Amino acid sequence: MADLFANDAPPAQPPRDEPRDDAPLADRLRPRQLSEIIGQDHVTGPEGPIGRMVAAGKLSSMILWGPPGTGKTSIARLLADAVGMRFISVSAVFSGVADLKKAFAEADRAAQAGQRTLLFVDEIHRFNRAQQDGFLPFVERGTVTLVGATTENPSFELNAALLSRSQVLILHRLDAEALGQLLDRAEALQGPLPLTPAARDALIASADGDGRFLLNQAETLYNAALDAQLDPAGLGQFLQRRVAVYDKDRDGHYNLISALHKSLRGSDPQASLYYLARMLVAGEEPLYVLRRLVRFASEDIGLADPQALVQCLAAKDAYAFLGSPEGELAIVQACLYCATAPKSNAAYVAQKSAFKAARETGSLMPPANILNAPTKLMKDVGYGEGYSYDHEADDGFSGDNYWPEELEPMTLYSPVERGFERKIRERIAYWDKLRSERV
Repeated sequence: MADLFANDAPPAQPPRDEPRDDAPLADRLRPRQLSEIIGQDHVTGPEGPIGRMVAAGKLSSMILWGPPGTGKTSIARLLADAVGMRFISVSAVFSGVADLKKAFAEADRAAQAGQRTLLFVDEIHRFNRAQQDGFLPFVERGTVTLVGATTENPSFELNAALLSRSQVLILHRLDAEALGQLLDRAEALQGPLPLTPAARDALIASADGDGRFLLNQAETLYNAALDAQLDPAGLGQFLQRRVAVYDKDRDGHYNLISALHKSLRGSDPQASLYYLARMLVAGEEPLYVLRRLVRFASEDIGLADPQALVQCLAAKDAYAFLGSPEGELAIVQACLYCATAPKSNAAYVAQKSAFKAARETGSLMPPANILNAPTKLMKDVGYGEGYSYDHEADDGFSGDNYWPEELEPMTLYSPVERGFERKIRERIAYWDKLRSERV
């Protein structure tokens, strides 16, 4: 893969001018130094990994993983400035192999002149596996320090080889305080927003942690040159989207979703429906509520009633199809289904246990008998040898061991004695009995 990007290209360093006066508000408010990054002190602060790298004057390749509008691009630009590196930016959405060849050729020539290059790759998960492999030789020999940005889980979207050469840093969704600071900066530049205090809080709540979205909405308000302040209802009508109306201390949003979740967990359909109604009547985004119900169906019901997740996803589809107010009945139905379903957090506990075991055991190989052997060499070294095809057993169960040789079998999932999981528990016990008889 080393020669995938190995052609020369004319040098070009994109200018990094100050934004024009007519540039979007989000661009005009971009931080000028790392200390101005809002809401990410855990990585950019003096004790954070980026803060420590900058203090040492040496950067490692990294992947910035976080939701939209949390500062990934700004951090990458400011990192280059902080340690005196050249900055090249490419987007996996708009760039192809030719753009990458050009970027690496520039970096090679700069390296020969003693200048280090930070290559920022936005939406890096959109590059295919071959393109991701093409980064490796340039990262390994120090031609570039790679800073990739992604909104998707790197574990699933990026090559293991690339991940092993990069540090994954998680950026948090901006909380209400951080979003409030962004609006403060906007108002210092543009003047007060035409909003009542309650409407300002509602605007912050509607951003759902996305700083860029919040500033774009604020710019829409500035451009409208409104004569009077908007209250929350007026703001929702003006922006053509529903905005949440909550307490001025901004705790109402989290208090109500917590009350809804715990009422569902406690199998109280009446209280659950009340808090659901409180949120929707207050102007909460229905899709936010649906996301919480989908999560609840997996976390607190799981396989005790597998239909709970189906009901919640069906409610999401029904709401997308019908919209408000007709589609809200489907949300109510999903809420009542979850509240009255048998409860189990066994899948949730199993996930945490399995992930912990996976992190602790590294890259242990599965036993050779259950590995595929598509080539003669793999067959010769024992791949697939002795595999028992379960369907050939009289009871459809071979009782083979599927764990790595270095690892004792573990119990990660323990179904409860409720709902459908009672039957699953019986099946597992039956298979355990057969397995013990065939050892």
